[in-house]
Amino acid sequence: MTRRLIVNADDFGLTPGVSAGILAARRHGLVTSTTVLVTADPDREQLARARAEGLGLGLHVNLTLGRPLTGARSLVDASGRFVRDARLAAARAEAKDVEGEVAAQIEKFERLVKRAPTHLDSHHHVGLHAPVAGVVLAAARRLGIPVRSQDAAARARARSAGLRTPDHFFGESGPGAYWSLARTLAHLRALPPGVSEFMTHPGWCDDALAYSRYGRQRETELVGLGTPAARAAALALGLTLCHFGDL
Repeated sequence: MTRRLIVNADDFGLTPGVSAGILAARRHGLVTSTTVLVTADPDREQLARARAEGLGLGLHVNLTLGRPLTGARSLVDASGRFVRDARLAAARAEAKDVEGEVAAQIEKFERLVKRAPTHLDSHHHVGLHAPVAGVVLAAARRLGIPVRSQDAAARARARSAGLRTPDHFFGESGPGAYWSLARTLAHLRALPPGVSEFMTHPGWCDDALAYSRYGRQRETELVGLGTPAARAAALALGLTLCHFGDL
């Protein structure tokens, strides 16, 4: 059985430095796919470059950072901003408000990118929790696109809904930098048969990211994933690099 690998860089559009780092990791390293944070109003020129360079472009469904595209009250705190904690955000959200916000984010993605997303995943894994999980799966079914599965339960839900999804998932996002070069090489060597996803967060830590608890760690991931050494190792091991649109 072949070993196929999707290396997805989350948070495209979060800041110009994050997007620039993802583009560099695509050009020089392993990154094959990214998910766009449309609520952050990503730079149009950087999006055009991502398309031109063949990145898979999915939607990073966001209900936990910044402000919504809709005015749904159950999704925000008293200041009108999303609730940072994913479990709390999902627990207080009304399904109809989630449906409206996810639809608005998909619509904005299609307006920016000029095509449907290659797949759906979610910021801070809010898509693992009800009612968000059901809304995201239903949206993916309507679009006919795959979804991320962070664990066996999520994978079973996706496949029960008739959705394509990878067989294996690897990655974390804090507090320490996850994808060092050493860890990347170790995971590549141990990659199981089937389709695997590496969830990654490479990027340059610019001034706009100074608030983040996962800032400088992105630069470590940029070295671990975005260099010719990582790409050469994957090719030497006979791994097939792909994105969600290839599933």
